[in-house]
Amino acid sequence: MFSVTESNIHQVAAYSPRKPWPMWGTVTLALAALLVVSMLIWQGITANGAPDPTKANTTSISAFLDIAVLVFREGLECILVLSAITASMTGSQGVFRRPVAVGAGMGFLATAVTRFIAIGILNDIGNNVSALNLQAATGLLAVVVLLVVMNWFFHKMYWGGWICLHNRKKKELLKNSASNHATGRRVLLGLALLGFSSFYREGFEVVLFLQGYRLQLGQNVVLLGTLFGAVLTGIVAVLAFVAHQRLPYRKMLVLTGMTLGVVLLVMVGEQAQEMQQAHWISTTPINFLRPLIPDWMGLWFGIAPNVESMVAQGLAATVVIGSYFAASRRSTSPLECNALSTASCNTEMCED
Repeated sequence: MFSVTESNIHQVAAYSPRKPWPMWGTVTLALAALLVVSMLIWQGITANGAPDPTKANTTSISAFLDIAVLVFREGLECILVLSAITASMTGSQGVFRRPVAVGAGMGFLATAVTRFIAIGILNDIGNNVSALNLQAATGLLAVVVLLVVMNWFFHKMYWGGWICLHNRKKKELLKNSASNHATGRRVLLGLALLGFSSFYREGFEVVLFLQGYRLQLGQNVVLLGTLFGAVLTGIVAVLAFVAHQRLPYRKMLVLTGMTLGVVLLVMVGEQAQEMQQAHWISTTPINFLRPLIPDWMGLWFGIAPNVESMVAQGLAATVVIGSYFAASRRSTSPLECNALSTASCNTEMCED
């Protein structure tokens, strides 16, 4: 069991100096990059060069990459929050890392349970609803989830506020325990809940997002994409929590966020086509664009020469770009933590 003593509470751990980048860390990143390059080369060889986007199974490749990017991006955010919570838990306070880790593990189990519940609900609904209508509905849900993720991506205040909220909760737990207003059991439970919420919030978003792909392309593509994204996330987690490296989270999140922006536009275009097939919306062709938009553009980028599809993608792009400019005009709050660049929040920051 975890022991919580008053000396643990009052111990203020100093931040350790930045450690040099270990050789095994460089080797790990190089192997990860080699894995990605090998996949591209393998795809090129098996497809006798560039893959033909008009083949029936090409969409599963793009779905695999979309899923991997989303899982990796949500995993990065989870690691960022957990790093901020545990940054000051060194020395005698290292014992407090354990309940946070246990809470994150419970969040993983809750995510798995949520996945099975979501699959069961959709299977039950599928018995009474046509496949086209169900795919259109789940696809719309996935687009909404991705729009929310993209909106958060541009708002640094969201990251800072979410991280600072967790740090304030952590400080309150430890302070109250030191003042004998809370028991050691309550401190451990509170820290476990912080770890749980950090993980489950991201896992819940991923579960909702993946249901549309599962109905459209089957379980195998979803599992492979999720596994690949989880492996990349695991590499970053090892570097952050085992090697204690301060990683460039901001740059990594910006890169994956830009990639998700492209994924969003493709998904919106595909969603418009699914809604048209389900007769949820009409189809108004733009005849003069048909010769300019080949079929492969529809399969690769979800671009179709009709008014509804292009308007939907235009609105999605407007929301994302508008969110970016709205966020850039907002002044930085003094309560905002600088966790994106330091991978940690000081426990003395983010106070009311």
